[in-house]
Amino acid sequence: MSERVNVKKKSSAPETGAKVSEAKADAALPALGPAGMLRWAWTQLTSMRTALFLLLLLAVAAVPGSLFPQRPANPSVVTQYIKDNPDYGKLLDTLQLYDVYSSAWFSAIYLLLFISLIGCVVPRAIAHYKAMRSQPPRTPKRLSRLPEYGTLVIPADAGIPASDAINSAAGLLKKRGYRVEVRDAAGERPSLGAERGFAKEVGNLVFHTSLIGVLVSVAIGGLFGYSGQRILVEGDTFVNTLVGYDQFTPGTNFQSSQLQPYSLQLDKFDITFDRESEGKFGQPIDFSAAVTTKENPDAPAQKEILKVNDPITLGGTSIYLTGNGYAPVVTIRDGEGNVAMQGPVVAKLQGDNYYSSVVIKVPDAKPEQLGFAGFFLPTAFVSNEGVSFSGDPELFNPQLSLNSFYGDLGLGNGAPQNVFELDVKKLTPLNARNLDAGGITLVPGNSYTLPDGKGTISFDGVKRYIGVDIHHNPGQLYALVFALLAVAGLILSLYINRRRVWIRTGTHEDGRTMVEYGLLARGEDHRLAAEAQAVRKLLSEEWQLAADPAGADPNESQQAPSSPSDNGAGYITTAGPSGPEKDQ
Repeated sequence: MSERVNVKKKSSAPETGAKVSEAKADAALPALGPAGMLRWAWTQLTSMRTALFLLLLLAVAAVPGSLFPQRPANPSVVTQYIKDNPDYGKLLDTLQLYDVYSSAWFSAIYLLLFISLIGCVVPRAIAHYKAMRSQPPRTPKRLSRLPEYGTLVIPADAGIPASDAINSAAGLLKKRGYRVEVRDAAGERPSLGAERGFAKEVGNLVFHTSLIGVLVSVAIGGLFGYSGQRILVEGDTFVNTLVGYDQFTPGTNFQSSQLQPYSLQLDKFDITFDRESEGKFGQPIDFSAAVTTKENPDAPAQKEILKVNDPITLGGTSIYLTGNGYAPVVTIRDGEGNVAMQGPVVAKLQGDNYYSSVVIKVPDAKPEQLGFAGFFLPTAFVSNEGVSFSGDPELFNPQLSLNSFYGDLGLGNGAPQNVFELDVKKLTPLNARNLDAGGITLVPGNSYTLPDGKGTISFDGVKRYIGVDIHHNPGQLYALVFALLAVAGLILSLYINRRRVWIRTGTHEDGRTMVEYGLLARGEDHRLAAEAQAVRKLLSEEWQLAADPAGADPNESQQAPSSPSDNGAGYITTAGPSGPEKDQ
């Protein structure tokens, strides 16, 4: 009979499969529709996996910003880079690789990450709020199945009934930081559920919320902040206006009204050079700029010291010392005998011992414009080959060596020029080593008459200069606060564990009060066993138990017994709670 039944089943299996296939073929899947598609896209975007992917993608997208010159930092370098690489330079510009942090693709990643984090945090915050207000899960039917489990026996002569035992246990767990709910306190099998560690998820939410705060702070800095550079020679004063900057980079929504008209005057700049260490002789070891500052034109003057990595704060901006050098003071008279240019000329550092290049442009000279290019040596030496070099960064033997030119400097066509470069292609040389007139070599106090009656140049002295970076970032403080909150939230989420404790009591036939407890952690918790021992110790001390009836040390948590009658706790299965109840 059974064989016939089996044969019948085997013969009907293909027919059943065919019917199922036909049903699937005939079934029409519902169309997702625009609303369903948007819901699916939103679900994908607001998943934690997508947020982590976008965070990684943002870090990768920032890499080109360190590989290619950036136009906001130095436009002239970008222009020169495109000229030097004509084959792919313009392609990189089309891809916005010279403006990475303001490019469309970087901004898209940034905004998607921002939206994804908000979509992750808000639902989790709502769910966690509901979890904090809900009661701990109900007591499992078999506590012995939990990772940490133990039993205690209160002697009959102790006079502690099951209801009192569960209430005292609840008080102990509350003092330990648990949220406790007592169930059936007046019944035969009272129990409690306790839970702690909600700060773990709070820390996680604080971390992700702080990331959003950091993104918003950075965006505020990019929109309303600005930065600029200025070179100050000793005696010069900088006023915080647009015309006062040598280079200025505004934020997207910058308004000139944001500039507070403070002033900064460089009184004196000092450098300390190493004169003792072998192999480091002559290297600068300390920079100190004495400045006079005023918060506004009517404010009293303040004397301050500006050092490297020790900025001055004025008008909501931070002023950093970033560079220094020498500025030879020259006086140039044109062919008509008039002073065409007088004052310090910033020399750009080029090599060791403050070897510096010098470019002087004199567009006001008449009848021909004049230009000079050469180098400045703080301590001039001449090698055996007749080549001048700087032997020390201090001003022991300053020397100014120049070549002179005349002609159209090209300053009147409106095209921007680098003040540290002189285009001599359209100029006629006056002085050079390969000319009969030779080059110009000056020491302080000397002057030189240019050939063909073009004028004179005199070397009057040397001053020092500094380069300062000026930054205003209204979101900087908020970014710091949110970054610290993110670290604090991360620490909370890593070191706090979510734990649950259940305790059930009952009265044995001989009058003893039987207690069993179990602990469960949400996620991996290597300290759960120690927590079980601590709970057992608290209960034992509360009820003055030296050892349980089975002879176990009350300070040690017990593993789940191999059978329900282990440790003298046979009541666990013989007197279960009334009604059906599922294990947790």
